[in-house]
Amino acid sequence: MHIPDGFINATTSLGAGAVTLGGLGVAVRRSAETLEDRQVPLAGLVAAFVFAAQMLNFPVAAGTSGHLIGGVLAAVLVGPWAGALCLAVVLIVQALFADGGLTALGLNVLNLAFAAGLGGYLLFLGMRKVLPKTRSSVVLSAGVASGLSVVLAALAFVVEYALGASVAVPIGTVAGAMVGVHLLIGIGEGIITAMTVSTVMSIRPDLVYGARDLAPHTLRTSNPAAPAVEGLR
Repeated sequence: MHIPDGFINATTSLGAGAVTLGGLGVAVRRSAETLEDRQVPLAGLVAAFVFAAQMLNFPVAAGTSGHLIGGVLAAVLVGPWAGALCLAVVLIVQALFADGGLTALGLNVLNLAFAAGLGGYLLFLGMRKVLPKTRSSVVLSAGVASGLSVVLAALAFVVEYALGASVAVPIGTVAGAMVGVHLLIGIGEGIITAMTVSTVMSIRPDLVYGARDLAPHTLRTSNPAAPAVEGLR
């Protein structure tokens, strides 16, 4: 999913970079408003986890492989705006080590942090509205939304390819290949996200941003080392 240097032309890359900078500015302001002090360490852990997890590839089909994006995972744990910043930090560090091009950094952040992260979080919220307000619905919604978020990122790339491809491949072929492969990758994304959110919910549910609307007795964990949850807002 990481776009390398030279794959999308300079005009489209610069345009994506400008949109990304504007989005990051909004993310910084909104994170300052929504991220609680007790969640700051979790945000750092989320960024480190996503960075490490993206280094692990799992086989998909016909010699292809995929890895975790982590956009929805980060958004559910620390909020959509802080989650987008976590992904941006990961992608910047990766670009410095040639995992995704520096000239394509704006494209990659736009696709993975915003299209997948924010777009997937909207899907998560939509599912939460129709499902019962329980811990299991948070886990299920996170898993399904994260799986679909991979397809959102793939579709964003297809649009960018249509606008500024530097390689002459029919757009229909690109769209079919991207969506088909990333539907499969999304299964792995969904499983990893659901397992991670479930683990955090079992230990410190009060820190999970996407579960703030649950009643304290619903969030309370059986772990005796974890404090009771009071006054979530």
